Parts: sequence; C-alpha cells; structure tokens
Amino acid sequence: MRTRTKICGITRLEDAKASVRAGCDALGFVFYKESPRYIALDAFKVIVKELPPFVTKTGLFVNADPAEIEEAIQSGFVNVLQFHGDETPDFCRQFNFPYIKAVAVSSSVDLIQYAKDFHDAEALLLDAYHEHLKGGTGQIFDWNLIPQSLSKPIVLAGGLTVDNVKEAIKKVKPYAVDVSGGVEESKGIKNSLKIQAFIKETQDAAV
Repeated sequence: MRTRTKICGITRLEDAKASVRAGCDALGFVFYKESPRYIALDAFKVIVKELPPFVTKTGLFVNADPAEIEEAIQSGFVNVLQFHGDETPDFCRQFNFPYIKAVAVSSSVDLIQYAKDFHDAEALLLDAYHEHLKGGTGQIFDWNLIPQSLSKPIVLAGGLTVDNVKEAIKKVKPYAVDVSGGVEESKGIKNSLKIQAFIKETQDAAV
C-alpha cells in the first residue's frame, strides 16, 4: 500500500496548488494563532475554493474553543479536524466529525493506550515532543518508540525532509507522512521544488 502525503502549514494559494500538482493527498491549515503558519478562516476559504476535488483539507487546532471549531466545520470546506493540543477523547468526539489526534512522542508516552483512548480517531499523528511547541518542531523523534502493534493508522510527522522520508517510510510503514518545515523557504512559505522532491521520495519508497 502506498504512503499518503500531507503538506501542512499552507498559507498561500500558490503553495496549495503546487502541492496538488505534485500529487499530495491532503493539505493542512493551521487555525492556531500562536503558530507562525496560522491562517484565518476567511483566508483559508479563499484558497480552498480554488482547489480541485479529491484533496483532503485538514483543519489543525490546539486547545481551541469549541465555537471556533464549529465555525470551521460549518464553513463546509474542512474535511478532517486535527487536534494538536491536550484535547481529551470526549472533547474530540463532541463534534461528530472525522478527526486525527496528534501525539507528542517520548519514552514516557504509552501509544497503545493512546490508540485505545482515541479509538474513534481516523488516525494518530505522531510528532516529536517539545516542551513548548505544539507541532512544527522540525525535529525527528526516535521511531523505535512506535509499537508494531498499534491499532490505529499512523500519520508520521516530525522533522521529515526529502533526505529522510524514504527511510522513515521503510522503517515505520505509516499510512501517511506529514511535512511542513521540510518543504519550506521560511515558516509558512513553501518551496515547490522541495514539495515535488518530497512527494517523489514518498512514492518511490513504495516501489
């Protein structure tokens, strides 16, 4: 089975279009104001109205007010929610909407228990732990911490680049990989050549 690719932290229409042309499966939009890749809902709508079908639009939230999340859902343009904070299972499922739960992986985190707690999540997104940052760390974590028997699909994130994504796929065998900083010129500004190269490496890993 091929590994899907999500390009996260989209802030510009040209970057969204470049990602789609390169063959991405999903785009990530950060609705977290503390992030340098933050995008307002109105700006998000302008971008996604210009995109073709069959590309999943993911809305990323960090400990957000439920009303803010509902507003994004009601826009009709978000396909999947991604919770990147300290949200509980009950919080995530109250919206009755497909969601992914991000986990900051460290040796003290029980991923098997996480999968049980968030049993109705579409997937677990595994990212590097950072004391202050909620995703977007640009750091790799120890992939050996991922149990072989994890019951949920894995979206692998954390420091992925064109230089290491093929190795990551062969070792972890994730359902999808998620990249942001690894295909950027600067925070929130993507590089189309890096996107193309990253997706090609992802595709080649399945050969």
